Amino acid sequence: MSTDGSRTAVVAGATSASGVALTRRLLADGFTVVAVGSDAGRLATAFPAHDGVVRRVCDLTSEDAVGALADEIRVDHQGADALFHLVGGWRGGKGITTQSTADYAILHRSVFLTLFNTSRAFYDQLAERAGRLAAVSATAVAAPTAGNASYAAVKASVDAWLRAVADGFAKDGTSAAATAVVVKALLDDEMRKQRPDRAFPGFTHVDDLAAILASLPDSPAAEVNGARIDAVRG
Repeated sequence: MSTDGSRTAVVAGATSASGVALTRRLLADGFTVVAVGSDAGRLATAFPAHDGVVRRVCDLTSEDAVGALADEIRVDHQGADALFHLVGGWRGGKGITTQSTADYAILHRSVFLTLFNTSRAFYDQLAERAGRLAAVSATAVAAPTAGNASYAAVKASVDAWLRAVADGFAKDGTSAAATAVVVKALLDDEMRKQRPDRAFPGFTHVDDLAAILASLPDSPAAEVNGARIDAVRG
């Protein structure tokens, strides 16, 4: 944490519905938020005049670009106190033989490679500042189907990577923590508006996800490091 007591959170995938909800929650909690996205226009639309939001365009699939972003945040904010990875994607098929190489490659790049790069670039900052790393996992990891095989496999990689980072934090003797939050699928107000007749069973509203994620910085590391938090709603 900085000498003036302020905290900085990096939200990767900030222009998604979950990213916007989390950014608003973190701002209310007093964080400075570095909202990271791949498109300047979408960032400007999502956060047109939010005090406390620092908008940054970054190709999270580029190790060099993510490294430069981490260096900038260390200089400008003394480092990150939290890194929330909300970069997602979906590709499916009708069975195992319909899982295409192209679809898997897209999922790997957008879902896993971005986490791989950001977590490594910010690892030292989070370790030094007793920070929190969190990403969204899926129920598909525990119950994969032939239709969602590629998606489930990539999300399983996310789970394994987060547990590995958690092990690193623990072995390094830090009070940092890495956590997975498990959902079936996400729901926002626009989805409800478009489908008022649908119940969306098991879906997690983005505001509920934001509340869980925003609680992690103040949760004891021993309770959340390596944890998989079930956010599936009945």
